[in-house]
Amino acid sequence: MMPVNEEEDDKKGDTDGEVPSRTAQKNSSHTNTVKDSKKPSGEDALWSFSSLYEGDEEKGLKRTLSLKNAITMTMGGVIGAGLFIAPTGVQRAAGSVGASIIIWFICGLWCFLGACIYAELGIMIPKSGGDYAYLMEAFGPFLAFLRFWIEGMVVRPCARAVISLTFAIYTLRPLYPNCDPPPWTTELVAAILIIGVGAINCWSVKAAASMQDYITYAKVLVLIAVILTGGFLLIFGGPKYRDSFESPFEGNFRNWLDASVGFYSGLFAYQGWINLSFLTEEIINPKRNLPLALVLSSAAITLIYTFFVVALYVVLSPDEVLISPAVGVLFAEKAYPAVSFLMPLCVAMACIGTENGNMIMSSRLLFCAGREHQMPRILAMINKRLRTPMPAVLFASFLTFCYLLISNNLYALITVSQVVSWLAFAVVALAWFKLRRKYPDASRSVKVPPIFAAVFVVGSTIIVVLPVIASPVDSAIGILILLTGVPIYVLFIQQNKTPLVIRRALFSFTVFCQKILMVVDDNESK
Repeated sequence: MMPVNEEEDDKKGDTDGEVPSRTAQKNSSHTNTVKDSKKPSGEDALWSFSSLYEGDEEKGLKRTLSLKNAITMTMGGVIGAGLFIAPTGVQRAAGSVGASIIIWFICGLWCFLGACIYAELGIMIPKSGGDYAYLMEAFGPFLAFLRFWIEGMVVRPCARAVISLTFAIYTLRPLYPNCDPPPWTTELVAAILIIGVGAINCWSVKAAASMQDYITYAKVLVLIAVILTGGFLLIFGGPKYRDSFESPFEGNFRNWLDASVGFYSGLFAYQGWINLSFLTEEIINPKRNLPLALVLSSAAITLIYTFFVVALYVVLSPDEVLISPAVGVLFAEKAYPAVSFLMPLCVAMACIGTENGNMIMSSRLLFCAGREHQMPRILAMINKRLRTPMPAVLFASFLTFCYLLISNNLYALITVSQVVSWLAFAVVALAWFKLRRKYPDASRSVKVPPIFAAVFVVGSTIIVVLPVIASPVDSAIGILILLTGVPIYVLFIQQNKTPLVIRRALFSFTVFCQKILMVVDDNESK
């Protein structure tokens, strides 16, 4: 990634050279019509509520995220329960300690490479929405909607439900050490986390970012403590702490086809590295802070994860890693027996940060889909006083509650959807090539060498193809889930075949929500 000289941006971010919005002309004419109308009717009534605030200079989502906030937002959204669960899956697929560590490092390196590509795209297309916005600009609304459908309606709500359940399990473990908690207790605690995180995000973006800051600091300190413990025991401990590294590549390794499944376990632990690209419009000086935060946080996470896994193998044998459902707890029991009871609480704390990061990302994805008229318009509205996307946050919480009711199938649903996610990353890298040609003069503070993007496309395609060969049924289910979005797009978006009774009901519901939540659709006139 090569830096390009540029003038310093102001706090709001320089807009020179930015790519114009696809809906700018349409929305401009629509807004002017509303401003000139004293008594709007029909759908213009949605805008009449906004006219109560006409003349207010502050519109749209507020830029409140500094470079520090952006880094902790990314790291806090990635570092979570997946790090304590995924080592088992990676070890099972890798078959040896050496291969397992290599897989963890390659997964991190791959996410770092992807972060560089997303950093340049975020500067070329300075809109929130991440890959949804990039696909919209490069290939049009169809591919963008399919990306939103699988990510916004399936993967992210499922992931948040799993994270909340993991939080509940580890929170209740000290209270019920020798038995299972009462029925529905786990779901109740998970629901409390969902409600709490949703309430904070409705109230203040800055408060959500501050919470993410402190939780990220705590999580990184815990991981550094584990790494230092492993390093100390490896150097000064007895021979038993070096057993795993005597013959690191001996084990049950079969072939790279089976090992490719281990990459999905590792990449699941890195999930969240794209989250910051969904917040571009809320970052202070995004031309500088967006690429810096993406690159620095991805590099730091890769190093922390790799050394963390090395520390695990210092204390735990490969067989213990293979059979343990939560390696972090087992590590604490062997390395810190006097305070091992604190590890479940540390995992629970990590889940809070991951849940918060996923909530922020999910709500912005819904917000952007509403702004592009691919979801109900209410989702593109913000609270006028708090400047938060309150309807999108509430709907994201509602989706998570729905998936919480089918918690027995959540893990399988996320697994089969991973192949589609990495297929989307490959397509986004192709979009990078198209947008480079389409907007050669677009403002950018970083440039990724084309060879990097080409390698990312090829590698991401391999990551998709090999597991399809190894697990064709799971991959087919993931593709089918993606394809369910096709008829919805054709009927309700492309051809606009929504029945009149449903449109009227949505209109009435939107006006009702505007009045109750005090939200306005003023982001398009920013």
